[in-house]
Amino acid sequence: GLGGGARHGVQKALVVGQVAASFLILVAAGLFVQTLNQLHSVQLGYARENILLFDLDAQQSGHEGAEIGTFYSNLHKRFEAIPGVHSASLAQSSIISAGHAGATYRGAIEIEGTVVEGVAVMTVGPQFLTTMQISVLTGREIDERDQAGTTAVAVISERMSRTYFGNDNPMGRPIRLVDNNRDVEVVGVSANLQYGSLKSESPLVMFVPAHQMPLERVTYALRTTGDPLSYVRSVQEIVRDADSRIPITNIVTQAAEIDRTISREILFANLCTGFALLALQISCVGLYGTMAYGVEREIREIGVRMALRAQRRAVVWMVLRRALLLAVVGLAISVPVSLVAFRVVKSFLFETQPNDPVTLVVAGLVLVSAAMLAGYLPARRASRIDPLVSPSGMVETPRL
Repeated sequence: GLGGGARHGVQKALVVGQVAASFLILVAAGLFVQTLNQLHSVQLGYARENILLFDLDAQQSGHEGAEIGTFYSNLHKRFEAIPGVHSASLAQSSIISAGHAGATYRGAIEIEGTVVEGVAVMTVGPQFLTTMQISVLTGREIDERDQAGTTAVAVISERMSRTYFGNDNPMGRPIRLVDNNRDVEVVGVSANLQYGSLKSESPLVMFVPAHQMPLERVTYALRTTGDPLSYVRSVQEIVRDADSRIPITNIVTQAAEIDRTISREILFANLCTGFALLALQISCVGLYGTMAYGVEREIREIGVRMALRAQRRAVVWMVLRRALLLAVVGLAISVPVSLVAFRVVKSFLFETQPNDPVTLVVAGLVLVSAAMLAGYLPARRASRIDPLVSPSGMVETPRL
């Protein structure tokens, strides 16, 4: 009757709305998953796995002056002697947290009379590059020979070398740290690395020895065999034995620290993916119910078609076509909306455009496939209606 037709029309409108909403959530999930993949594919230039990081501050526990450096150096040797530790070193901060307030010196340097602002100068201990698996392209890394009173040295990144020395050999060239009023001599060139945040362009980087620019607070890095966190107890025992007053803080693996800096992107990707799966399921249920109800209402018509020897696949396609039409109408509504709405989230994306065509196409294909799947069962049932079906309900043709 008219009431049934109106109800079926409302059902169709609701399904179209569900499809449109599902598409928007699918696109959001696709954009944030793609952003997360882009962040994970950033070339770090240093080790991500099997690195244990932790902070110590000897000054807070009463250590002073040159004795702090000796204390840190002795701990470094003991950490390196832990079974399963391939290499250990220290720095003023971890590479990923460099750039935060107080974590790094980033100021002016002078190269051959030219003052350069914003260069990242990271103070590190011996074998830091080896520990972090940063390749040394030319010369050597900072090691035990770089002590207080010896020639002040630095290792610069390849990009810094190319920028200020071109194709010339930078070995032995002087660089002045303007803020410290100190000259250092280039002894090595390292491979480029992502210094600081994954989401910002890395500055020019140079490394200087901790023994020549003493640190009050340090971050140790241990490259281990297997799970880095399994070495925490050994580290705690060594520190407790050296000075029980010093707390160990910020114990974390390198991989976990990197994930911590992109926690917002991980959260958005997980939430949107979860909501997208839920919305897709609701849309499929809605489509299935609408198609099943439509088939129920047209039993007589379908029965007549079958009596006139209509092909089963023609009946299947008739029902599927209706499901597909609802999905297409939903997409026609939501695609233009998504192109406008997702401009708002552009600031949350990384190397991903809000109108990314691949994401839009994949989301559309997923929805169309889901619509076809949701419409298939009612379509299959419709193709099995007996030509002599009664008005009271569908009766499937008995199987021989």
